[in-house]
Amino acid sequence: QLQLVESGGGLVQPGGSLRLSCAASGFTLDYYAVGWFRQAPGKEREGVSCISRRGGNTKYADSVKGRFTISRDNAKNTVYLQMNSLKPEDTAIYYCAADRILRDVCYDRSNEYDYWGQGTQVTVSS
Repeated sequence: QLQLVESGGGLVQPGGSLRLSCAASGFTLDYYAVGWFRQAPGKEREGVSCISRRGGNTKYADSVKGRFTISRDNAKNTVYLQMNSLKPEDTAIYYCAADRILRDVCYDRSNEYDYWGQGTQVTVSS
């Protein structure tokens, strides 16, 4: 069964850090770009970051540039999102998604992605 599982979410104070993980099972992420998306209550889902299949290309939303870093370890079949200097507006459910693509590129459009995880809650509050 093809599955993506996010972990690492939680409650953190403003200015704190979290590292999210996205682990794949049932398939190898070697052939997939991976994106992180988030959805806050009452808001539409938005793209946060993505990384190409070989890690050569990454993208970030303007709202997280300089604070979030995406990386991948294909040997562990896992993609990470390091989130620093967290703000209350980062509060959302974070989802990872995989896009099977031959080229070493990634897209921030959710409709590009084939598989989705169930999400992990991130809450930034004092």
